[in-house]
Amino acid sequence: MAVLSIVEIPDPRLRLVCAPVETIDDEVRQLADDMIDTMYDARGIGLAAIQVGVSRRVVVIDLQERVTEDEEKPEAIRDPKVFINPELVSVSEETSRYSEGCLSIPEQYAEVERPASCRVAWLDLEGARHEEEMSGLMATCMQHEIDHLNGVLFIDHITRLKRDMLLKKLAKMRKNAA
Repeated sequence: MAVLSIVEIPDPRLRLVCAPVETIDDEVRQLADDMIDTMYDARGIGLAAIQVGVSRRVVVIDLQERVTEDEEKPEAIRDPKVFINPELVSVSEETSRYSEGCLSIPEQYAEVERPASCRVAWLDLEGARHEEEMSGLMATCMQHEIDHLNGVLFIDHITRLKRDMLLKKLAKMRKNAA
């Protein structure tokens, strides 16, 4: 397993529509393992393959409570989930708002309104098909990650003014770090 580099805005790969996974093989399993390591290393709750430069429809999510580095067994509460070729089957008319962030847009957050629940279909690492109704943070995270697979970022769901302010703040942060 390895920690991969995270692709950050304005990299044009983040706007690609990812290709479906045709065969779930050792390469896809290794990608999923590396994505999980990368997500944990970056202290995120979700990651799409395109965020590590791989244009495939693979998502990993773990909403479990994050732990501090001084805890002895942080892996004990980890529960990563892998979604191959996830797709939204349906979404609710009811919406919810959540302050979203993204590992590809570091340290920037904005309120995003999305459907409050969604029905999602996907394959697991053994190729079995699943379909589940998701709500709350899981629904938000899944929609956010599926957006990545379609070349859409959370900042595409906010006003142009808010997006411009967020991107200026990110540019200033990067400049100060250089």
